[in-house]
Amino acid sequence: MDVGQVPPVPKIGKVYLVGAGPGDPGLLTRRAAELLARADVVVYDALVNPVLLDLAPDAAERLYAGKRAREHAVPQGDLNRLLVERARRGQTVVRLKGGDPYLFGRGGEEAGELAAEGIPFEVVPGISSVVAAPMYAGIPVTHRDHCSSLHVFTGHEDPTRPESRIDWAQVAALGGTRVILMGAERIGAITGELLAHGADPATPVAMVRWGTTPRQQTVTGTLADIASRAAAAGITAPAVTIIGGVVGLRESLDWFGHRPLFGQRVVVTRTREQAGELAARLTGLGADTLEIPTIRIEAPEAKGSLVEAVTGIGEYDWIVFTSPNGVTWFFRWFFEAFDDIRALGNVRIAAVGPVTAARLRELHLRVDVVPSKFVAEDVAKAIHAHETVENLRILLARAETANPELPARLEALGGIVDDVAVYRTVPETADPAGALGRLNAEGADWITFTSSSTVENLQARVDLADLLRRHPGIRLASIGPETTRALGALGLKPAVEADPHTIDGLVDALVRARAATTKV
Repeated sequence: MDVGQVPPVPKIGKVYLVGAGPGDPGLLTRRAAELLARADVVVYDALVNPVLLDLAPDAAERLYAGKRAREHAVPQGDLNRLLVERARRGQTVVRLKGGDPYLFGRGGEEAGELAAEGIPFEVVPGISSVVAAPMYAGIPVTHRDHCSSLHVFTGHEDPTRPESRIDWAQVAALGGTRVILMGAERIGAITGELLAHGADPATPVAMVRWGTTPRQQTVTGTLADIASRAAAAGITAPAVTIIGGVVGLRESLDWFGHRPLFGQRVVVTRTREQAGELAARLTGLGADTLEIPTIRIEAPEAKGSLVEAVTGIGEYDWIVFTSPNGVTWFFRWFFEAFDDIRALGNVRIAAVGPVTAARLRELHLRVDVVPSKFVAEDVAKAIHAHETVENLRILLARAETANPELPARLEALGGIVDDVAVYRTVPETADPAGALGRLNAEGADWITFTSSSTVENLQARVDLADLLRRHPGIRLASIGPETTRALGALGLKPAVEADPHTIDGLVDALVRARAATTKV
């Protein structure tokens, strides 16, 4: 550095204190999602839904700072210093907190530390379990016929204070709805205080555990018996307690618990890009989804045949697409060679399955053949029924490793077949949200498989036979015959096979199986 030259001022980052909401990932705010997408570091709490961590970049650092009663992963003072230090490195830090950062959390303390140290920060509100957990349990916290006020208390005060700062006599005399957060472990003492100060023992009470998630559990009773009912039901933290006449509305307004897959944990093994679509469908039906992508889509290793097929596309009479991935990747290569869809010429198109056909129609292409069943024999028959296959040139645009039965069937009918890999599947090993660990430790109700490669690649990450021995309640769901054969090769049999062999068929099969087990 030259004499007299001013040293550069270190760039200071910024800390965002972000509310993660009550547990349902769909209740995360858009602003929170935007910040997670550009975070360098995510410091998250115990009650944050792990799937939200997937919204951060793969390269982002994820630091657990969870707090439960008598168990702090990182002491608060150390956590405050961590936020300051990372910001001073110039990093964008998302401090992801369950619920709302300032509502009975310690977000105010963290913000105070940042302000004192001159660190830029922003606070992003989150939906609180104060209203969300009762709502998902069918309990409106206010109702014109029952109450016009809402009072919120903490059941877990500062343990260093010798006396409670809550005036329980005043709480007992209050009308309206009273909501207590973090009071599961002290529910007996809390109801005892209220009863001792004159509260009506018959006052309705509900406790909602893991509110807004598929693990949600609700117990109702009165001030006189809720503690014993909660103990019998195994209600522990995290739980929200609702006291008041609005609890009586639960039976008629419980929408969340009546969804067809409520309480079912379903593992989704599709590619990371496609898993979200299936997971969203299942979550909308009430399932607790674990996304464990087992495959990743990449370009084929050898591209010689692919280049020849694309540049010579006008020589083909038919193109057969066996999956949406085949469509996506074929046209990726096609538009590198041509800038006009008309370069396809007069080629006819066959699609295996309605989703594949829909992907083609998005490109404004007419699909000439969609077989009624999505197996090799029916694909060949459908094309041959459309016109005689003999001496026709047929391009199969599909995965690098695929079942040889389809080209064999077409060749047996006299077709001249080029089986060309337009993409390949490789094992996916990333698991930023720890879903595979949760499956190993806790099990699931269902594992869904949407291709033979998802079977083979999940088997490479976890011994399925051993997993089923350790968690005998797990059942397997297959999308179709080829996937079922892959399971059979491991000595496993699916409890359901989709019919039709589509994602819709797979979801319907799970719903039917669930309904069959819940019939009285």
